[in-house]
Amino acid sequence: MLHCPRNIMRTVAFSAAFLTTGLTSALAADPTGDWRVADGVANIRVAECNGSMWGAVAWEKMPGGRDKNNPDASKQNRPTLGMPILIDMKKKPGVDQWEGQVYNGKDGQSYSSTIKPVGSDQLEIQGCVLGFLCGGESWTRVAPPIPSSPANSMAKGAPKNTGALSKTAAPKTTGSANPAPKPSGQKLATAGQPADQIGDICLLPDIARFAH
Repeated sequence: MLHCPRNIMRTVAFSAAFLTTGLTSALAADPTGDWRVADGVANIRVAECNGSMWGAVAWEKMPGGRDKNNPDASKQNRPTLGMPILIDMKKKPGVDQWEGQVYNGKDGQSYSSTIKPVGSDQLEIQGCVLGFLCGGESWTRVAPPIPSSPANSMAKGAPKNTGALSKTAAPKTTGSANPAPKPSGQKLATAGQPADQIGDICLLPDIARFAH
């Protein structure tokens, strides 16, 4: 019977603990994914688009909302579903925080803001003092982190595939009635819930024109 020296056992145990801690820290520091705002009226999908974090409304408790308080009259009839909320947020050096703008649909104004993951299931929004998105509010994770968007690949010089929303799109089957593959971060419909209507937020027009 073989016996494993104690120092080797300690090394294996330490290595396992280190890897587990590293994976947990990486998840905790990732602000991407879907987040439920504090009062539960919306989910915000956060994704990295060309090196910056962006967030858009991915689900509404009350469907059919419009951006009626926007000071730009041409945008007052745009749907709030898919509307950018976190705008061009850049990572702060040396810390797991991102700084940029947050759009408050309640008053149609944008404010300087900071987002910071807390653990693996909370996202703190700080820096704004008005409205439901501000004043140090915490959002709760409702969907896992999102893989890097195809928008990032295109920005780095990769060929643009105008017919695909996902880098891992499956090939079409002749005569198949199945829908097209879901983009990165997009969730399939479940019983009693509608199909995801947002998909890769980096491809939304209001974000894509700034993120490329």
